Amino acid sequence: MQAHPLRLSPGDDLRVAVEDALRQRNLQAAFVVQGIGSLDVAALRLAGAQAPTELRGDLEILTLAGSVSLDGAHLHMSIADARGQVFGGHVARGCTVRTTAELLLVSLPGYSFVRELDPRTGYLELLIRGDGTSQPDSA
Repeated sequence: MQAHPLRLSPGDDLRVAVEDALRQRNLQAAFVVQGIGSLDVAALRLAGAQAPTELRGDLEILTLAGSVSLDGAHLHMSIADARGQVFGGHVARGCTVRTTAELLLVSLPGYSFVRELDPRTGYLELLIRGDGTSQPDSA
């Protein structure tokens, strides 16, 4: 494993920035193992929902984790609003950083992740390729 700390800036789209970081570092498989920071807007797809719910205001990222492939990210996040009410769900595009977001992206040399339609779930699901025996990536 190789660590890639990231700091996102005000106005950055959280999900887009994570996906871009993977491409810029030429990584094939990675996980976001933790993230903290603040958002102005959170777009979360709640359990069982078809579309994201948009939350606005002063929001704090409590947890952020998930897998990242060249096909996109599968991230889950919990956030708290200014009253301390907590929400969580699947991270969609449109989560806008308010002041900062600090993330730890960990790459897995020797593996590649792809997403393929799983007829049992109806979703694009993670397919893991490789055995982890290649040399560490150079990023």
